[in-house]
Amino acid sequence: MIETPHAISIGAKIANLAWDSPSADCVTFEGVTLTREELHLSSNRMAHALAARGVSLGDFVSIALPNGLDFVVATCAVLKLGAIPQPVSAKLPDKELEAILSLACPRVVIRAAVARPSDVTPAMLIGETIDETDLPDRISPALKAPTSGGSTGRPKLIVSGRAGVVQPDEGDFYGIKRGDIAVMPAPLHHNAPFSLALIAILAGAHLVLMRKFDPEELLQIVARRHATWLYLVPTMMRRIWQLPQEVRDRCDISSLRTVWHMAAPCPPQLKEAWIGWIGADKLWELYGGTESQAVTVIGGQDWLLRRGSVGRPVMGEIAIFDDKGRQLAPGIVGTVYLRMPSSGKPTYRYIGASAERIGEWETLGDLGWMDEDNYLYLTDRRTDMILVGGANVYPAEVEAALEEHPLVATSAVIGLPDEDLGHRVHAIVQAPTTIDLDELNGHLAERLAGYKRPRSIEIVAYPLRDDAGKVRRFQLRADRVQGAASGEVSSVSDKEPMPLEGRSQ
Repeated sequence: MIETPHAISIGAKIANLAWDSPSADCVTFEGVTLTREELHLSSNRMAHALAARGVSLGDFVSIALPNGLDFVVATCAVLKLGAIPQPVSAKLPDKELEAILSLACPRVVIRAAVARPSDVTPAMLIGETIDETDLPDRISPALKAPTSGGSTGRPKLIVSGRAGVVQPDEGDFYGIKRGDIAVMPAPLHHNAPFSLALIAILAGAHLVLMRKFDPEELLQIVARRHATWLYLVPTMMRRIWQLPQEVRDRCDISSLRTVWHMAAPCPPQLKEAWIGWIGADKLWELYGGTESQAVTVIGGQDWLLRRGSVGRPVMGEIAIFDDKGRQLAPGIVGTVYLRMPSSGKPTYRYIGASAERIGEWETLGDLGWMDEDNYLYLTDRRTDMILVGGANVYPAEVEAALEEHPLVATSAVIGLPDEDLGHRVHAIVQAPTTIDLDELNGHLAERLAGYKRPRSIEIVAYPLRDDAGKVRRFQLRADRVQGAASGEVSSVSDKEPMPLEGRSQ
């Protein structure tokens, strides 16, 4: 997937698809379908409106919309102008959104409702012009700029090193072919769903979006539309598998040719169950990061021979290092480091953060080992980051929000095992026993997205950090896993649905 000197822009590709088959179904959401021509013309119209608002080549445009046709049209419009789509969750609290916008400095923020002068809704943009003519062909300097929490407790932007051009073999790489019906049940503001949804459209597939994931509804969509391609994360796979067998049996999903899962480790028993259900040839796994320094892939047949592996590199290089920066031999567990391909430009750049490096090698914080054949096996994640249903939660960010409360002296946030989501966020808080937990949860709701907020809070009277400000999260977690049946943990309800995708691969 290397850019060629004659690479076609994404805007030009959308136009070509529309000219070739104007009436072909392109994107469907909740029963409403845009044809290729309708997507092309509506994104032209929105692009003209954005241009009138000053959006031009290289500008960031933040897209804070829920899944839907508007999200897709807005993304295509931004790319047609040569600007950079910067997707963010539509549910972010104002303070968290402001922190992201202060990094991106977007020319425009596209939201479902206006809350500040720079905000504009899709309806406003469409209503500002009737011009649907083609725009001058432009190539965005960066395909996307998704966000991620940071280990410092502040968000960061991960600006793609790839320009807004079509990679001719990209659809083939993911098994997406012209005429396919590709189902995307995950939030488009996350990196992998964003990228794969766009790849499906550019490959000439019919993309079907879901507002939010529901296991039975997803199976019904696959069966009713005879879908051929599907994206999942392990939490989705688990919830589908936990449906009563008669529910699963009612839905014929034999039309599926390719199913990808990524974003979080998949328990071997669950993966085996899926292989037995849909067939090893259909199930594929990808490991990597939004940064795309390196990527591994493994198919179901290969996985059965190397149970637990996430594959071997298909792009970039991977090696295992110890805490002293020494590269480890096969079979020895250490920190997983990735190195970008030696040819070509960097695959990303950060805004608001810097990479953890050993020379040219960078780490995402995973632990694992490699076998003699260069297959990677993950054993855990570093204990500071918590994977909740595939989404990254950084303790420092949650602790910073907790410690803004006047009664909280110190805090430590850890991940505890959760059968459904993999982990749940648990907060240990040094505060008076009289603190009102409902009020504290309300305080957090103003500062953190729902999936980052603690599902349980434990109040303690002793300091949680030493004189150097260090906290032993590993020991805190081990103590609580062993004593999970104790009554020291107070639950904090959170009705907001949990997201099911984060770290991309």
